[in-house]
Amino acid sequence: MQEPLQIVNLQQISRSITDEYKNVVVSHINESCLRLAVFQGEYKWHCHPTSDELFIVLEGELLIDFTDRETIAMHANDSLVIPAGVVHRTRANVRTVNLCFEHTDANTEFVDM
Repeated sequence: MQEPLQIVNLQQISRSITDEYKNVVVSHINESCLRLAVFQGEYKWHCHPTSDELFIVLEGELLIDFTDRETIAMHANDSLVIPAGVVHRTRANVRTVNLCFEHTDANTEFVDM
């Protein structure tokens, strides 16, 4: 028997999150996952040595800082791919909701700055 298909409503999930930072996997596809992050504040400097990372902003403003280039400001409906091995951190001055698509087993290495 086939497994039932499941609709995931991203807005419903994001509205249910009241934490200042919450990152949840909402879907799996092949060897990758789609994560929904709701946060305000800043995440630690890090990189993913063997996995690219795709960000899509749904609401708010996502700031992505880099060690070797200028900060990028992303807004609703903007997307950006960060190549494997690029050191970065995400920040948000206001409540921000974004999607992140990456390998399910992506390794995260934190960097002291």
